[in-house]
Amino acid sequence: MLSGSERLFMTSNRSVPFYSGAASVRRQWTELSGLIRQSAARGTFVSGPLAIELEERVKQYTGARNAIACGNGTDALSLMLQAAGVGPGDEVIVPAYTFFATASCVAHVGAEPVFVDVDPTSYAIDPEAVRSAIGPRTKAIMAVHLFHQMADIAVLRDIAEQHGLELFEDSAEAIGMRAAGRHAGLWGRAGVLSFFPTKTLGALGDAGMVLTDDDELAERVSRLRTAGGTTGHWPGSLTVGTHSVCDEIQAAVLLTRLNVLDQDINRRAELAAHYTRRLAALSPVVATPVMAQSKEPGAPVWYVYLIETDHRAELIRYLTDHQVGTEIYYPRPLTEQPCFRDLAGARHPVPVAKAAAKRAVGLPLYPDLTDEQVDRVCDLIHAFHGGAR
Repeated sequence: MLSGSERLFMTSNRSVPFYSGAASVRRQWTELSGLIRQSAARGTFVSGPLAIELEERVKQYTGARNAIACGNGTDALSLMLQAAGVGPGDEVIVPAYTFFATASCVAHVGAEPVFVDVDPTSYAIDPEAVRSAIGPRTKAIMAVHLFHQMADIAVLRDIAEQHGLELFEDSAEAIGMRAAGRHAGLWGRAGVLSFFPTKTLGALGDAGMVLTDDDELAERVSRLRTAGGTTGHWPGSLTVGTHSVCDEIQAAVLLTRLNVLDQDINRRAELAAHYTRRLAALSPVVATPVMAQSKEPGAPVWYVYLIETDHRAELIRYLTDHQVGTEIYYPRPLTEQPCFRDLAGARHPVPVAKAAAKRAVGLPLYPDLTDEQVDRVCDLIHAFHGGAR
């Protein structure tokens, strides 16, 4: 039999989608539509003046010397690695708990991903696990900044320098994240941003960007994103590029949203704090996110509000039944993906990654989410655990 609180929620017409960008589009439609009309009038739809302006604006925001726009964050990772000369015979150390593209892009350039465990607080690659995985073929370390905070990037940079390795950053989720005043993606040789619609700075379709202070690398990325440029090669080598460029409509969306990015980041922080206050009483049954200690700490930027519970499947089912959207980050460690399972680099123990893959779930978090919607989600989570609060 359903409790009174459960019947109340079941009869409510209110829903809380995991992501909704409709309100922000309506809010900025006048400015956005003006830019789109300008683009249509010029008849330039790909890699035009708006995409160039976007690169300049991102350089200003992040402090990067170079920002190269491309089709999506996955392409940005592949372009970055290829431009840096990572390829067959090389190993790249990556976290076992991350989005698939972190490792697939290593494979796409012909190198082999070596998977290591993650920190249980930040979910980022564990520096000590990195040290233990360095071998004679190790070319680079790939740090990934997940959910709301950066990896312990200063320590990872120290490790890379001590062993003569490249440091790259999958900073796809990390727009606005900084440590010691330096933006994510700029601690190693290069990093990337993703502008997938759900991201803190999201497009209406997709787009991505490579960030780097290395001018030579930036030039190579620029050529590779357009099939290798006019000649398709550099002196002494033949390089096959691709076609991955930013279209003008997505650039218009991102330019418009850049104008309110810091405002959106602040709102996300308010919502995250609201979740944490409301769910604190459920600890330790429900684990809420905290900031991990690091050599160069920074302020959080809340892309995802991730909780952990031993009853994830049942909680997701309960929230879904009450019209609340959730997302699993990530359903399995990359060592258990069939395409990677038999790699030698998948043999390091990853107990933290395995536990997170079973326990972690993302709750709705976006600037147009209301306090009342957060309360509804939290009321349901409390109800699931025995009583509304």
